[in-house]
Amino acid sequence: MKLIAGNSNRPLSEEIGKRLATALSAADIRTFKDSEVFVEIRENVRGEDVFVIQSTSTPANDNLMELLIIMDALTRASASRITAVIPYFGYARQDRKAGPRTPISAKLVANLITTAGADRVLTVDLHAGQIQGFFDIPTDNLYAVKVFERRIREIHGGELDDVTIISPDVGGVVRARSLAKRLDDRPLAIVDKRREQAGVSEVMNIIGDVKGRHCLLFDDIVDSGGTLVNAAEALMGKGAKSVSAFVTHGVLSGNAVERIAKADALARLVISDSIKAREEVAACAKIEIVTIADLLAEAIRRIANEESVSSLFD
Repeated sequence: MKLIAGNSNRPLSEEIGKRLATALSAADIRTFKDSEVFVEIRENVRGEDVFVIQSTSTPANDNLMELLIIMDALTRASASRITAVIPYFGYARQDRKAGPRTPISAKLVANLITTAGADRVLTVDLHAGQIQGFFDIPTDNLYAVKVFERRIREIHGGELDDVTIISPDVGGVVRARSLAKRLDDRPLAIVDKRREQAGVSEVMNIIGDVKGRHCLLFDDIVDSGGTLVNAAEALMGKGAKSVSAFVTHGVLSGNAVERIAKADALARLVISDSIKAREEVAACAKIEIVTIADLLAEAIRRIANEESVSSLFD
């Protein structure tokens, strides 16, 4: 087994390597002055089972091209199997035609990854589960819910009687329910919101009883932070005791960190390290980062040993 890390999230790749007791393979991955990506694998990979670890986060296009070119280099170097380990799958929010004459970019990216030489894909908390069907190769979608369950129990000291799990929209109910079940069947509430345009949301109503409850918002992506802040304010307005958010992918674009830091209604935001944290994210006292290295390392080990990946969540 070989592990090759792209440049998008080197710290996470190194943590995965430590847990597998496997050093990252030597590779020269850089850009020319005109921004073209150059890759050279500096050790023999002929006949090897290779895992390429690369999130397609900001800058999304550069990191995507890096992933594609690494896999092309491995294919031409006769690797026996190439698994694209994509902790954060960019373009996942473009999973359907949102209007006339618009693309389905998630499908295009899936085609590119397959054409570049991937034999398998491993990712975490896809924005839409049906994206697995965009690939014509085996695709494992891992869930970070176990990581967040552990952190929630630490925060609340096992006292969960006054905890309610909140879905930030109707589409996230299945995800929120999975956490609620793991937390001893905690009650569930839903934020009913209307999105007038991409990146802008307005909270309309809270479906469920949240008065006097510690509310835990659970979602897959936080981008601008507007939805989380609006939802937290609406929940506190309905009498919630506190509001915390647990989100897998901390995109946190623009002034999202500042918005979250200033949000009195939001007690904390816990994100995973699927995306490498910028300096301002790591420095924000209200944002906590938990690692998914254990989850990914165990999945990689099972794939390499031809063991069940789905049993990770039994």
